[in-house]
Amino acid sequence: MAKRVLVVDDDPTQRRLIQAVLEREGFSVSQADGGDSALDQLASGLSPDVVILDLVMPGTPGVEVLKDMRARGFEMPVIVLTATGGVDTVVKAMQAGAQDFFIKPASPERIIVSIQNALQMGGLKGEVDRLKKRVSGLMTFDDLVGASPPMRMVKALGQRAAKASIPVLILGESGVGKEVIARAVHGSSDRAGKPFVAVNCGALPANLVESILFGHEKGSFTGASDKHLGKFQEAHGGTLFLDEVGELPLDMQVKLLRALQESEIDPVGSKRPVKVDVRILSATNRNLADQVKEGRFREDLYYRLNVFPIEAPALRERREDIPALVEAFVRRFNAEEGRRVMGATADTLSMLQSFDWPGNVRQLENAVYRAIVLADGPYLTAMDFPSISGLAPMAPAFGADPLNNPPAPSASAPALVAAVAAAGEISAQTIHEALQDSPVRILDPRGHLRTLEEIERDLIQLAIEIYSGHMTEVARRLGIGRSTLYRKVREQGLEGVLTEAMQG
Repeated sequence: MAKRVLVVDDDPTQRRLIQAVLEREGFSVSQADGGDSALDQLASGLSPDVVILDLVMPGTPGVEVLKDMRARGFEMPVIVLTATGGVDTVVKAMQAGAQDFFIKPASPERIIVSIQNALQMGGLKGEVDRLKKRVSGLMTFDDLVGASPPMRMVKALGQRAAKASIPVLILGESGVGKEVIARAVHGSSDRAGKPFVAVNCGALPANLVESILFGHEKGSFTGASDKHLGKFQEAHGGTLFLDEVGELPLDMQVKLLRALQESEIDPVGSKRPVKVDVRILSATNRNLADQVKEGRFREDLYYRLNVFPIEAPALRERREDIPALVEAFVRRFNAEEGRRVMGATADTLSMLQSFDWPGNVRQLENAVYRAIVLADGPYLTAMDFPSISGLAPMAPAFGADPLNNPPAPSASAPALVAAVAAAGEISAQTIHEALQDSPVRILDPRGHLRTLEEIERDLIQLAIEIYSGHMTEVARRLGIGRSTLYRKVREQGLEGVLTEAMQG
């Protein structure tokens, strides 16, 4: 999904130049010829990922526009432009909330790097906010990713359930995000900010289920060297989420039912029951009604838990949410891994949307994580999802990994010419002339191999010219990273070739 940049400048030529640079790098661009126009666009629903804002404009100055944006709650990163570079002006802009600045005219590389830094900082801030909400129990349904009809139904039901203390049973396949829904119910209720304790009932050791859930007194059994409160008491005043509740043993189901009915628990070894104030949310990927018929789940407990069911849809039933989910995962893993991936290409998103995802959102999350690690360019491609696309990741063109992709043995040019000529009807002289006349010459005028540095320079220059300075495409075609490509351009003195190609 392409990132959108809003360019605010009263100079139409400057706007067009910046737009050309950004679109060449895959960004989507909107324009505003002044501060008032920019604020109107934002108020009407435009939601850019980054704003490039000129400081000196007729009417409302850039600094005032920035202050007004922040006052209205628009928190997207802002990069300011200035023609003077005055320290006082820049300081005022940064104090008003700008993330970066550059002096006009700026090089394309400077603009792109500035935007990438702003996006990365915005992603880090968003990830910090998400983690704070998760830890503090303040996650709401606004934090759930997805606007498909099934997800809108989940949000509507969840918000209704959150307003009451009614027991909620979240149903759905493994990996659909049942715990995320439970956290949103908790964060949208009057217990928000109180403890949210999640228990995977399927992972509890059979001989410790009672102790883990209800706690135990010191010395109540062998190994009980200290008093343990248990999950019910940990969640006192808040919410206890029982994931995979259908995995609980029958004897524990009886004790769980009593705890729900009486709002009290009996810790192991305790002489008297303990009152608890806990809201119960539960989830399962099993059909509990069938388990009741088979005698593997208590009917009375089933009706006690299944008061307000919410069906979490499988990912294949909400394919239109996949681009938003991918963007959210990219933002998270960029923050965790220190990467600068901008998103996924349109073709890649189409491929991901056509996949069935038997492991649901969890499988997509892991696939994006692996793709972030594999990615060498700014956008994820089909080759970064080999298990989905069936394509092998591209090996680096320069400097192979000696452990996984050892370079093939090199052959001398004369031996190569002779071998090819011997294998067919083409003469060695014809091949020699073809090598000499190709845009990237392998041999020098005397028929000897040119140096690798010379061949590499010609190859990079040819790629820049063919793809009109579109460095993302050049890097992808050469099989190297963009940072590596820019370094080689500097080392080989090709900045002039790049500028000419971009202007052409």
